[in-house]
Amino acid sequence: MMQKGNKMHEGFEPVIDDKSKILILGSFPSVKSREANFYYGNKQNRIWKMFERFFQVKIGDAKEEKIKFLLKYHIAMWDIVKSSSLKGSSDSKLLKSVEGYNNIQKLLEKYPNISAVFCNGKASFNLTMQFFPELSDKIVYLPSTSPANVSFSENKWFEELDKYLK
Repeated sequence: MMQKGNKMHEGFEPVIDDKSKILILGSFPSVKSREANFYYGNKQNRIWKMFERFFQVKIGDAKEEKIKFLLKYHIAMWDIVKSSSLKGSSDSKLLKSVEGYNNIQKLLEKYPNISAVFCNGKASFNLTMQFFPELSDKIVYLPSTSPANVSFSENKWFEELDKYLK
């Protein structure tokens, strides 16, 4: 339950349409993402630059440009945590401040073209496996694109993107 004095934060709505083939599932928006009002808003996060290299395109910084890119390349984006009283951006603190989860199962039922859920980091993967073990055949663990992750592997991401999107 939320402790007195902690502010509740809500996650973002999913970016998705009927043509989406994969779902990038994060844990919860960081402080910088909440300030930017969109996924992976920290300029140091590797995800947007990685997508630019993989697809050989320029995405742009505006939220609308990112949404247009995601839908064009059939990528859905959401977070496992719906709401949290998290102060800061630490996934270890996130686990103690979760107030609600998004229903990934229901989303996949509504959008049956999604063949894989790419969990961006350990927190996303562990929470998804905990609450939706029935989805294990669709879940792909990938190293977090966070600047805090020193063991990030762009090659691992590229291998999985190539399997499902090309």
